[in-house]
Amino acid sequence: MTTHEITSPEELRDLLGAPTGRALAKERRTLHQRDREWLAASPFCLVATADADGRCDVSPKGDPPGFTLVLDDTTIAIPERPGNRRADGYRNILANPHVGLIFLIPGRTDTLRINGRARLLRDAPWFAAMEVKGHRPVLAVEVAVEQIFYHCAKAFLRSELWQPETWQPDALPPRPRLIKEVEAPAESLADLERHYGPDYAKKLYV
Repeated sequence: MTTHEITSPEELRDLLGAPTGRALAKERRTLHQRDREWLAASPFCLVATADADGRCDVSPKGDPPGFTLVLDDTTIAIPERPGNRRADGYRNILANPHVGLIFLIPGRTDTLRINGRARLLRDAPWFAAMEVKGHRPVLAVEVAVEQIFYHCAKAFLRSELWQPETWQPDALPPRPRLIKEVEAPAESLADLERHYGPDYAKKLYV
């Protein structure tokens, strides 16, 4: 079979067709009250970034519902908690402020998408509003909204993502064994099992 690469916007449009009027018209630049309610209910988002050369990264962010703070009709902020300190996405933001965000609500098959320009803040008057279990965020990503819209349900329906009967969490080994096989063969499995054991969840904010 011959490989046929798409190399032009015109060829892509010929293949996919033109977007509908609703798909084009749904883009907005300011938060609607329903957007605020969505963010208040969402415990999870994906943050997409790219460096100055276009190399991309996507990082998951999660906290109790409402962890994304709405500062005004065109500005939101996402807290950073203690993590692995790679900071791939944050280094990208320093080189290229454009970000793409997808906010999920468990069980819903539509998503809220926000694109904008980000900056990193180590402190701000509203950091106290982002405390969880007495811990302020390590830093925050403040995003100036440039584009916001709701994304349809088709991907979630096709994947049956929220259908428990389709879940297969045991399709791969548990995380400690996976880490030993793929990332840290020199570490003992017992040490990795202790690290990712019951106490792991107790260290989410410290």
